[in-house]
Amino acid sequence: MITMKNIVTTCCLFLLSAPAWALVPPDYQEPPSSFNAEVEAGLQLNSGNNETKNFNGRTYLTYDSPSTKQEATLKAYYAADGTESTAEKYELFLQSNYKLERGYVFGRGEFTWNEFGSYTRISTISTGYGFDLIKNYKTKLSLEAGPGYRYDQPQASIAEPNPDENRDVILRSAAKYTVKLQEYTSFNADVTAETGLDNNTLTLDMSYKNTFIQDWAFKIGMNIKYTEVVPDESKNTDTVTTFNLLYTFQ
Repeated sequence: MITMKNIVTTCCLFLLSAPAWALVPPDYQEPPSSFNAEVEAGLQLNSGNNETKNFNGRTYLTYDSPSTKQEATLKAYYAADGTESTAEKYELFLQSNYKLERGYVFGRGEFTWNEFGSYTRISTISTGYGFDLIKNYKTKLSLEAGPGYRYDQPQASIAEPNPDENRDVILRSAAKYTVKLQEYTSFNADVTAETGLDNNTLTLDMSYKNTFIQDWAFKIGMNIKYTEVVPDESKNTDTVTTFNLLYTFQ
C-alpha cells in the first residue's frame, strides 16, 4: 500500500539526485581512453542451386600510453562450398612501440596459418625504427624500416609432396597512410615490402570506413599480397576483398 511517507521519501530522493543530473549535459562524452578496440565481421550464406558460405572477421586492440604503444590484430577467413572447405586462413599481428623524442623503435611479430595458400605457415619477426612523416587532424603517414627473420612452409604439390621449410633474413619496410575524407568517412592504406635473400613479398592493405550510427561503421577492405617465389601449381598473387560491419570500443 502506498503511504504518504513513501511518496515524500521518493520525492526527496528525486530532488536530491536532480543536481547531480544537472551537472551532466545531454551530449556528455567520456574522456578519451588509452585503450581502443575494433571488432568487425562479415557473413554470406547461399542456398538452393549454390550451397556456399563464407565468413571473415577482424579484431584490433591497441593501448597507447605516453611512452609506449601496443597493438594486436587477429584476422580470420573461412569459405566452404557445401560441406567442403575452400579457404581457411588465420593471421595474428603483434607490435610494440617505444616512443622516442622523435619517432619510435618497434618489435613486431606476424604469424599466418593458411591451409589453401601457397605457404601454409608463415612466421615473421622484425624490429626497427619508425616515425610520422605527416601527422595532423586529417592525415597521418608513418614510415617503418628494419631487419627481420622469416620462416615459411610451402604448400605440398604433386611435384614436391614434402617441400623443405624456408628460413630467410629479410629487410622489412612499411608505409601506413590514413586520411579523413569527411567527418564520418576515412581511408587507410598500408604497404609492406619484405626483401630477403631467397624470396620477396609486397603487401597492400586498403580499407574504406563509413560511420553511420555512433560507434557502428560499414567497412570495405582489400588485401593484395604478391610473393615472388611460390611452389609449383601456386599463384604469385592472393587477393581478399571484404564487406563488413565494424564496431569500435573506446
